[in-house]
Amino acid sequence: MVQRVGSFVHLQLNREAPENSCRPAADPLFRSAAKAWGPAVLGVVLTGMGQDGMLGAGALVAAGGTVLAQDEATSVVWGMPGAVVRAGHAAAVLPLGAIATEILRRTLALRRTAATA
Repeated sequence: MVQRVGSFVHLQLNREAPENSCRPAADPLFRSAAKAWGPAVLGVVLTGMGQDGMLGAGALVAAGGTVLAQDEATSVVWGMPGAVVRAGHAAAVLPLGAIATEILRRTLALRRTAATA
């Protein structure tokens, strides 16, 4: 989980009950990141079973953040990214080999935007 304390951001393990039968789980991570960083968050959902991450991705998007999802063709299991895509939360659906480049591109663009603001 991510928690903002003043100008500092802390990462901590979630000791609460499992969510989506998972702990750690993507949904609470994404929700806490959305709360801490708002529109500066870039979430990535990779291959995985179930729908964990779908609700949290919605929280990221609602906070102005961006979500990338791995495409079905390169996913071993398209459950998690597929749920995010079907919910309409993914800004881009990419093959695994293109995700790192897209993270870098978007991160650099955000830094340039912040530098000119």
